[in-house]
Amino acid sequence: MPVTNELPPKYYLDYFRYLLRFVREKYAGLLHPHELQFLDNFEALPENAQSLFVRFSNRRGAFFRVRRLNYPEIEHWGSALKELEERGFAERIGPWQGDRAGELLDVFTKPELLDFAKLLNLDVKGKAGLKKPEVIDFLLETADFNELIEAIDATEPVVKVCHEEEVMLMKFLFFGTRNQDMSDFVVRDLGLLRFEPVDESQLVARFNTRKEVDDKLAVSLAREDFRLMREAEVDPLEIYHWFMDWDARKGDLADIALGSYDRFVLRVAGFLERKKALEESLTVFRLTVAPPSRERQVRLLVKLKSSEEALALCDQILQAPQNADEQFFAIDFINGQAEKLQKRRAKRSVTSYLHQSESLVIAPEFRYQVERGVAEALAREGWQVTFSENYLWRSLFGLLFWDVIFDAGAAALHHPLQRSPSDLYQPRFFEKRREALLDRLDLLEQPEALRRHLEGIFSEKAGTVNPLVDWFPEVLTMVLTACQRISAEALRRVLLDMMRNLREHTRGFPDLFAWTETDYTFVEVKSPTDNLSSQQLYWLQFFAANGVKAKVLRVEWDLPRPVAYAEPVGKGSKNKE
Repeated sequence: MPVTNELPPKYYLDYFRYLLRFVREKYAGLLHPHELQFLDNFEALPENAQSLFVRFSNRRGAFFRVRRLNYPEIEHWGSALKELEERGFAERIGPWQGDRAGELLDVFTKPELLDFAKLLNLDVKGKAGLKKPEVIDFLLETADFNELIEAIDATEPVVKVCHEEEVMLMKFLFFGTRNQDMSDFVVRDLGLLRFEPVDESQLVARFNTRKEVDDKLAVSLAREDFRLMREAEVDPLEIYHWFMDWDARKGDLADIALGSYDRFVLRVAGFLERKKALEESLTVFRLTVAPPSRERQVRLLVKLKSSEEALALCDQILQAPQNADEQFFAIDFINGQAEKLQKRRAKRSVTSYLHQSESLVIAPEFRYQVERGVAEALAREGWQVTFSENYLWRSLFGLLFWDVIFDAGAAALHHPLQRSPSDLYQPRFFEKRREALLDRLDLLEQPEALRRHLEGIFSEKAGTVNPLVDWFPEVLTMVLTACQRISAEALRRVLLDMMRNLREHTRGFPDLFAWTETDYTFVEVKSPTDNLSSQQLYWLQFFAANGVKAKVLRVEWDLPRPVAYAEPVGKGSKNKE
């Protein structure tokens, strides 16, 4: 069992204070007067009141049952709660919270909710069999909210935490996203997760203008609304109209928000396509060119009987494909249309490549572990084999360029709990680090120095968060073996291709890496029912053109041949001697 550190009783308060100091230092110039006032007012609270507020703020939901509060480290928490109420950091429930009635009711159990209904003389006959959300809906539809508030308040005190927007903003400014939260402080200090150490004086602000903050946050909040509507099973056409209204109102977004916006568009459009709202899905897909938008547009246009427009879009794709998926899709679609005109069947690029590959017969017991079956077959032929997939190349890249990736001078490190630089998967990653990346490639020509560098980084950084490196023991052996077998020039070409587009070119590598004392090969394993992906084909072709040995092995099952039985001779037989 790993040994973990012990946290002080009010660790959460220390973290929140640190976060607020950090935000004030980096972003004071971007904050509105009421947000700055929030910082001042929080600092003016007594420590126990601060602690209770942070406890509230870190929990799910905004409503809390006072009787259930239990924080042993907070002395006189009742006085602390009173302090929060007096200073506007918490409030008792009231009729003005009707727009959040469902959230309020959710803090109670189903039997308690039915008791409230009885207090209001509502007919609860047959309601005991309902699920809790259905009981909440029943109360919202039939009860007077003011009377419901009075019934709850007469039973037990309930409070709502205030300043939710300000707290959300402070966390958003610190992390630069709503996908991280205060738990990252905890896992770091417990020793469960290591982050790359940074000199905090070198950290730069993630946002330079208030518009950047507001735009990126607006997209994040809209995505949350979309998620809630999906979960509530809102009619897809209603969601479509909501999204288009939001899109029309949003205006021109700051550059920092465009990536999030593109991903949001793809999510909404994909949802509408799955719900068979084809025209609406096409309209939304047209709001972005981020992959796979154009491919989906082509497919939708075909379904909508607009093949000429689909062909024209494929021509556009081929002029400037954004990834291998787009490129091969457009080629296959155009060829397929031409073949249709000639009344011949077209064969996809990936299918054609697969059919030309080698085959390997293995036992059917590996039906659900095909790669393992191939690995064992290769091992019997004298190969050493490891499951490499994307691990080998990603880890080689992450270890070789570690200091370049996390270079504070690239202005992509913004807080001490960052899992990767903010530009890792963006074009400017290569642009800003071009010289350092290219210089480091020279190390490939020095086998012993390369080995020492990779071993040193692996040892020094073991367990540190890096989205490119997987920390399992075999990784280093795998990487070192590949560097020993593959020529420096071939390694250089692969790494160059990766660094120019890390988002696309860190996936699709072959399943297995096999080697002997004098040889090596990468192997992409395909079962009889499996196909190559476009990105897999991309790397196979790239490897072939750049001196990296690789192949596809099509698996065939070693099944017993059917036995032909002669008709039995005996009683009842028509055969006569």
